Order: sequence, then structure tokens, then C-alpha cells
Amino acid sequence: MEAALNKLLDDIKADYRTFGKDSEIRRKMIEEFDEGIRYETGRKYIKIVTASGSQSSVWGFVVNTDNDKKFREGDILKAAGWAAPARNFSRGNILDGGYTIRWTGTQ
Repeated sequence: MEAALNKLLDDIKADYRTFGKDSEIRRKMIEEFDEGIRYETGRKYIKIVTASGSQSSVWGFVVNTDNDKKFREGDILKAAGWAAPARNFSRGNILDGGYTIRWTGTQ
């Protein structure tokens, strides 16, 4: 799971690098984004958090259990808010691969 989470973070960072024109300001923004992205492991979900400067936001959640009635372990869920995912449908699975990533959040 840890390797798949690190790959997810790398994919999010890579997508962020494609946004905007190259400049000194843009390079600083990329550096701040790369330093600010992290995950927080909970019992049911792993929260993916992006931070830049003093602002943080939830990118999405990853299911952290194989005991969920609707989702499989590793499923990517859109954030409904800071503390909970939207449980309507999975946006992919980090263990299976083949997901679409945008730095702004799950699609």
C-alpha cells in the first residue's frame, strides 16, 4: 500500500508540473506543492492533503480497509469535505493502477 500511495503522490506532483508556463515563480510554486503534499492514515481512509503556503485542502481519499461493503482496499474516492469522502463511486484503485489523476483532485 505504501508504494502505491507514494506513486499516487508522484502522479499528482507530475500533473501539477504540467500546469502553467515555466518561470521562477512557477518553479517556486512547484517546490511548495511538492513539499506540501502528504497523506494521513486513518482506520478506514487515507486522506491525501495538498498544501501550499498557509492553505491546505483535501485532494481525495483512499480506502484503507478490505472490510468495506461498497469499496475495495485502494479505491480512490473524491472528497466530500475535509473529514469525509464522497461514497458514490470509486475514481480508480491505486493497487490496480489505471486511474486518471489531476492535481486539483479526483475526477
